[in-house]
Amino acid sequence: MVFETWLLFLLVSIIPVVSPGPGVLLAITNSLRYGVKATILVCLVNGGGIAVLGLLVGFGLGALMQASALAFLVLKTIGAGYLIWLGIKIWRDRNAFVVEVGNSGQAAPMRRLTLQALAISLTNPKAMMAAAALFPPFLNANEPAALQVVILSFSYGALCALNHVLIAFCGSWLRRFLQSPRRIKWVRRLTGGAFVGFGSLLAVTSRA
Repeated sequence: MVFETWLLFLLVSIIPVVSPGPGVLLAITNSLRYGVKATILVCLVNGGGIAVLGLLVGFGLGALMQASALAFLVLKTIGAGYLIWLGIKIWRDRNAFVVEVGNSGQAAPMRRLTLQALAISLTNPKAMMAAAALFPPFLNANEPAALQVVILSFSYGALCALNHVLIAFCGSWLRRFLQSPRRIKWVRRLTGGAFVGFGSLLAVTSRA
C-alpha cells in the first residue's frame, strides 16, 4: 500500500470515526465517571477491538454476515440487547456521574470497563458493515491482501482510540460542570436514553 493511499484512507475515515455512536458515548460516560487515565486505557481496548473487527471483516466475516441472515440476526440481537441494558442501568443508577469537588473520578472497575469496551466494539453489525464498505476501495489487487487488511484495520482502530482519547480530556473538563444534582440527573437520563436509542436502532437495522 502506497503512502498516499494510506493517507487518503485516514482522511476518509475521519467522518465515520467522529460520528456519534455507542463507542463515542461510552468514552464520554467513562470520562465523566472515572477520569482521564482510566478512560484512555479503556479507549485503547476499544481501539483494539475495532481493529480486530476490521480484521474479521477484511478476512471474510463481512461476507459471511451478508450471506447468512441467522448470523446477522444473532450478532445484531446481542449488540442491541447489550446497549439497551447498559442504557437502562445508567438511567437507574443515581450515583452515575456524581463527582465530588476536587475528586478526579470514581475508582474505575477496569475489568468491567474493558469487557464493556470489547463488547461494544465487537458486537455492532452496523460498524462491521461500515468497515466492509470502507476497506475495499483502498485495497490494491496487485499487492498482498493480508498486509493491506492489517494496515487498514489497525489504522482505523488507532483513529477510533485517538478520537476517544480526545473525548476523555473533554470529559475531564465536563466533570467540573457536573456539580449540580439537577445537571447530573439530566446527563444521566440523556446518556441512558441515548444508549437505549442506539440499541433500538441497531435492533431494527437490516442487512441492506
